[in-house]
Amino acid sequence: MSFKNVNLSEWALKNQPLVKYFLILLFLAGIYSYMNLNQREDPNFTIKSMVITVSWPGATEQQMEDQVVDKIEKKLLELSTLNDTSVQIRPGSAIITVDLGDTVRGQAVADSWYQVRKKISDISSTLPPGVVGPFFNDEFGDTYSNIYAFQSNGYDYEELRRIIEDVKREVLTVDGIKKVDIIGTQNEEIAIDVSSSKLATLGVSIDQVLSAIKGQNSVNAAGSFVTKGDEIPIRVTGNFENLDQVRSLPIAVNGKIFRLGDVADVKRQFQDPPKSKVHYNGQTVLLMGIVPKDNADVVKTGILIENKYQQIKQKLPVGITPSVVSNQPGVVTKSVNEFVHSLVEAVVIVLIVSFISLGWRTGIVVAISIPLVLSVTFMIMMLMKIDLQRISLGALIIALGLLVDDAIIAVEMMVLKMEEGLDKFQAATFAYTSTAFPMLSGTLITVAGFLPVGLNDSTTGEYVYSLFAVVGISLVVSWFVAVIFTPYLGYHLLPADKYRQLAEAHHGDMFDKPFYRKFKNFLTVVVEYKRTVVLSTVGVFALSLVIFKLFVAQQFFPASDRPELLVDLWLPYSSSIYNTESQASRFEQQVLKESGVENVTTFIGVGAPRFVLTLDVQQENTNFAQLLIMTKGDEERDIISQHLQHILATQYPDIRGRVKRLELGPPVGYPIQFRVSGPDEKELIKISNNVESTLRAYKGVVDVNNNWGDDLKSMRLTVNQSKAQEIGVSSSDLEQQLNMLLSGTTTTSYLDKDETIPVVVKLDKNERDQVSNLSNLMIQTARGAFIPVGQIAKAAFITEPSLKYRRTRVPTITVRADVAEGVQGNDVTAKIYPKLKAYEATLPLGYHIEVGGSAESSGKAGKPIAKLYPVMALIIITLLMLQLNSFKRSMLVVATAPLGMIGVTMALIIFHAPYGFVAMLGVIALAGIIMRNSVILIDQIESDIDSGETPYEAIQMSVLRRFRPIMLTAAAAILGMIPLVRSVFWGPMAVAMMGGLFIATLLTLIFLPALYAWAFKISKPAN
Repeated sequence: MSFKNVNLSEWALKNQPLVKYFLILLFLAGIYSYMNLNQREDPNFTIKSMVITVSWPGATEQQMEDQVVDKIEKKLLELSTLNDTSVQIRPGSAIITVDLGDTVRGQAVADSWYQVRKKISDISSTLPPGVVGPFFNDEFGDTYSNIYAFQSNGYDYEELRRIIEDVKREVLTVDGIKKVDIIGTQNEEIAIDVSSSKLATLGVSIDQVLSAIKGQNSVNAAGSFVTKGDEIPIRVTGNFENLDQVRSLPIAVNGKIFRLGDVADVKRQFQDPPKSKVHYNGQTVLLMGIVPKDNADVVKTGILIENKYQQIKQKLPVGITPSVVSNQPGVVTKSVNEFVHSLVEAVVIVLIVSFISLGWRTGIVVAISIPLVLSVTFMIMMLMKIDLQRISLGALIIALGLLVDDAIIAVEMMVLKMEEGLDKFQAATFAYTSTAFPMLSGTLITVAGFLPVGLNDSTTGEYVYSLFAVVGISLVVSWFVAVIFTPYLGYHLLPADKYRQLAEAHHGDMFDKPFYRKFKNFLTVVVEYKRTVVLSTVGVFALSLVIFKLFVAQQFFPASDRPELLVDLWLPYSSSIYNTESQASRFEQQVLKESGVENVTTFIGVGAPRFVLTLDVQQENTNFAQLLIMTKGDEERDIISQHLQHILATQYPDIRGRVKRLELGPPVGYPIQFRVSGPDEKELIKISNNVESTLRAYKGVVDVNNNWGDDLKSMRLTVNQSKAQEIGVSSSDLEQQLNMLLSGTTTTSYLDKDETIPVVVKLDKNERDQVSNLSNLMIQTARGAFIPVGQIAKAAFITEPSLKYRRTRVPTITVRADVAEGVQGNDVTAKIYPKLKAYEATLPLGYHIEVGGSAESSGKAGKPIAKLYPVMALIIITLLMLQLNSFKRSMLVVATAPLGMIGVTMALIIFHAPYGFVAMLGVIALAGIIMRNSVILIDQIESDIDSGETPYEAIQMSVLRRFRPIMLTAAAAILGMIPLVRSVFWGPMAVAMMGGLFIATLLTLIFLPALYAWAFKISKPAN
């Protein structure tokens, strides 16, 4: 017995107690599942980047590139999952970002990071002496759900840190916490600031000071006595236990004993200069960031964290003031509540459509099917571990208008057959035999339209996967509900006597009404002028494609609608962190005066930590600061953004400032980017300057810049090698002594409870800060004598590169720009790139200009989807062949798929909505929705022909019979998406799908009959 011979509707009506039991059970299971679904703002996707940091104190930028970076990059090329490497090179340090291929997923990512460590370890012995690192960060994608600021009054950094360490231990007891980090800590050091003049006067060398410190402060085994009864270890005193012991350290020189305090100032202090600092509302603070476990419910864990925070807050010492910087659980709760509100709105809209079009009792049947389908969908989502987040909730709203289609079709067919005189049981079983499999084919075709979303293995595909999963689940579930539960509900709720009376009033012809008579006459004209109708529709479709290309704005993902603003401040690359902090503090005070600002967190020397998954995290740079501004709402955010841009442009001429909103989707950074690569740096800079000039010439392009730094001021010591050799000082000796004096050298460690504090010997700050004093610094010769540096070397100011980038071992300058309000980066890139490609053709061999930014990300996201079009087409055609058993008829259905572009173009232009990645997904899926209606209509035509009607009559009557269900399902789908129109993320997709479905539905009822008649040469009979 084949599946087609199993009438599920008949089975349901013969087993009503069982169906009633499952109806109640599924409702309860759905409520339980919804209450226990994890919640988050955005779906999880893997940040496939590792950051490797390496330093080589004293090295120039070129030495770092040649001796360190190049060796590491060569080795990384052996990584099979590698996509590319991007390297930020500065004098003495480099940051290497390793990006894996877009299709690398799951365990393969962790395996890749292991291979990176292993491969770099293999070559570590080939790196020059003095290289520190490499250090690896493969937790680059960890996102802090909660960030708290701790401000102290009367406590220094270390005391504050110890207090927060206690807080950290308490927070780690909360279930669902992966890790807790303290952000903004300042490293302590025992600073031994020596005076070069005192050393020279007393005849004490730096080496003697270092040897004395190392000799006394060390932890070594001194052996032990082992007796027959005990083992007694020997402990030798001498380790530093307090600063007085450090100051009292004896130094023996030429038979004399000096105390260290006689020749140096000994103090415990924070690292000077600091690497980074954090301010909160203008005050220096430490932050505590909390990362939840990957499978934790952000909202439930957030409640536990908040409860713990309130408990801790009451017990903090007087003078410690905690504040909330970021509260992701609160944002998620608000976001989910807003989407649930939109979902409820969509349910109400669909119910109103059902009640108005189908009547009260018939509408109730459809109304009950909606929560039933949602309940089963929630249950399957929980089993598949699909969270409630931006994508899945939007998918539910999109699916809502589609999942009622099968219920409407099934109940409408029951009503039609009861109007024709059948009883409830016969009407329900007939509805199954006549509509179940066309509905199933249509449902699967609709799901197939979302396949490119679900099956593509890109990072963007990972981000939007739940769109395919949720829509697919809900639509398949809706079919089972329509053929099992809808007949059961209809059997108990539909008034058979009422429909029987209607049938008698119309003498069995339900289409003998003014509207249907007029529409039938219209169809007569359509069939008569079928060729004109088909060709006209094709012409309008072609015109819509041209208009779409010319007038519809293109984008990747829109900016977030969250209230936060980020402000990047880039000072000249020679700026010290003190200058950066000064300028950032000044700007910070101006921001705090804005009436719409709630709080400001300023990160100096580094960017904000990843508090949202989509954040474009910035690396450490002493000349960089980033402000995280929390505004009071969308309106205030936009006003403040414009005002701050004006302040930066008029009051900070030496700072490159950028005010931006948070991103949605995988982070991109600047929307317009062009990468210029080539072997020679001077030629590269010349080319990039030309590219920048090209960008500035275009309207709508603002803040054109590149990612390479300007030149740094340096001092060059030209050594008189003859004099130097004569007195016994080599260039290497000079470098080492100057490095010890100016930058300091770590001699040993001071142990204090859980802290291991480095003991750093360097020149006194007064001498160290006087650049002009370099020639007078005293260095020691091989014979023990002291001479000024100026005796063997001449100092002069020079410039050298400060920062440059390489991409996959090739020097690369990224030219970047923002766009004015209302302008899309993809549109500008599309206009500029052809001109740059023509320019590239004139460049020497080895020089290239590539597209980056949102245009590149759009291309990367679109290619995996495009690769799946053949799979989608094959599945759809196979489903059509199984249902229609005719290649020709199947092709007629496929021919209706593109018609939605007419409505898509019209709607996007009318609503001024851009066509982005999410809208593209909607348009792809739209093809499946359109074909669903077409296959049901074609199947009806074939069924009517098989029942004895002429092909001409079958075309007309099939359109009349399917008119109401097709229009009702289209109306439900279109109106159900209204709540999404106001969404920044989903709005363009909703607009595109609503417009496309509206026009395509009308054309399906006009174009498809004409196309069918033309294809099968059907004309009006002569009689």
